[in-house]
Amino acid sequence: MGFTRITAGATAAVLLLAACSGNSAGGGGAKADAKSSITVGGGTISKNFNPFSTTALQPTLGALYEPLYWYNFAKKQDPTPVLASGFSWNDAGTELTIKTRPGVKWNDGQPFTAKDVAFTFNLIAKTPALNPSGLAATAKATADDTAVLTFKSKSLMQEPAVLANQAIVPEHIWKDIKDPVTNPNENPVGTGPFKLGTFSTQSYTLVKNDSYWEAGKPAIKEVRYIPLEAADAASAALVAGKVDWISAYLPGVDQIMKSKKELTYVNTPVMTTVLVTCSNAARGCSGPQTDPAVRKAIYYGMNREQLIKLAGGGVASDASPTLLLPGRDDSWITDPNLQKIPPAADAATANKLLDEAGWAKGADGIRAKGNQRLSLTVQTVTGWSDYISINDTLKQQLAQIGIELKPSQVSWNEWNAAQTNGKFQLSLDSVGLGASTNPYFTYNGRLATENTADVGKSASAGNFARFSNPKVDAALKTAAGTSDEATQKAQYAEIQKVFADQMPYIPVYVNSMLTEFNTSRAAGWPTKDNIYALPASWKAWDLGVVLKTITPVG
Repeated sequence: MGFTRITAGATAAVLLLAACSGNSAGGGGAKADAKSSITVGGGTISKNFNPFSTTALQPTLGALYEPLYWYNFAKKQDPTPVLASGFSWNDAGTELTIKTRPGVKWNDGQPFTAKDVAFTFNLIAKTPALNPSGLAATAKATADDTAVLTFKSKSLMQEPAVLANQAIVPEHIWKDIKDPVTNPNENPVGTGPFKLGTFSTQSYTLVKNDSYWEAGKPAIKEVRYIPLEAADAASAALVAGKVDWISAYLPGVDQIMKSKKELTYVNTPVMTTVLVTCSNAARGCSGPQTDPAVRKAIYYGMNREQLIKLAGGGVASDASPTLLLPGRDDSWITDPNLQKIPPAADAATANKLLDEAGWAKGADGIRAKGNQRLSLTVQTVTGWSDYISINDTLKQQLAQIGIELKPSQVSWNEWNAAQTNGKFQLSLDSVGLGASTNPYFTYNGRLATENTADVGKSASAGNFARFSNPKVDAALKTAAGTSDEATQKAQYAEIQKVFADQMPYIPVYVNSMLTEFNTSRAAGWPTKDNIYALPASWKAWDLGVVLKTITPVG
């Protein structure tokens, strides 16, 4: 998996590793003892701690701000209470009553109450730009420890999004923020185990929140974040002992670990690498990839055994053509033919699809239809070494079926803007993390018509492919209105049929999720035998669980 996927790209030089200067930014304090301080490698540092923003700095969700509950994607377990102590639905599935945890304070000393919960969800309801998922609830605090969310219709599938994927913000701060969408929230006031210490564009620190509600936590007193320049910089910093926690695809990771006894890593694959296609001509997409035959030919033209070996470093694995995770999600896949993608290329099927669609090979071996050459540009982020390798390998593989692939490397900001606004043909990305492991949260975000937009407009809700299909929309609506898994499974089967036929997202493989640790300064990191949270340093919410679990060494 490419370095710091999901949150931000890494662009600053490794020379900044030791930098720690900066002005105090609300909640600083004395410098922590080195024995209770760790360093985390992250992406470009831009002062944004807005918990509603998709570009907030990575510790915002989990270390500074907290949700009502935490869902563990690493293993099957009941949701863990965080700022809530309980919840219940009414019989109609239209009212969700939440009991809040007593004794919690904001890091400025003000008490946390159910009024903050109600304020947060009402702010979302009245601010469409904060609500890309379409959360349709208004809220009322009926007591200091009770908030009631009211939905317009039966909304049981909103539960994980409400409980576990929304940071709660303090009313006494955010009621005076004029534009909650763009405000960078430079002095964050949260309930999390840490608060902001020093800050500069070269590094910033979090310091222990002494009033944190969970007794005895955190044990670590300071967390320093530094920018790293892709995987090579991350590897160098790790070996040099300048960083304690990174999540990066490091080629030859086993050899790197052998170089220092204090280094270790875990691999927790939960996401599928896909080629996102701007698929819908009616929404303004242009290029050969708007033809379903081209998308399916790419799917069949891939030699994934070679891709896993060359790009995945042997730690990637077979994906499912449903976008779900083989093994964990098998019970949600009804068609046995859709359990796993064939590992070898099927050139015969790919060529047949293109021939029947009128794409004829030219003298140079590249196909064309009319005046349109079957040439496609695929973007990825500079520094994502595994994805760059995928593109280079795919270029050779797809040439064999008459498709010209032109890889492009851009900054993370450019990559993200292109996907969000539809200004691309193909784009490498990962899918699979949602509010819970229920397939609804993969399919709704990526496939629902309501979650996309015309090219040139933001599809920040996640349907970057601009995909739209009435059968899929109907199935999603039915699945959203029930908690009966048999009914949901039948609806997902319909979605999977359409998806396999249309391929707006072309699965490549289940990518690795490598996370590396230095154990000389902190103990209690997740291990292969104890994955108590998804350990990726960029993973919202889980990063807070890890930071408040580890303990200083010495």
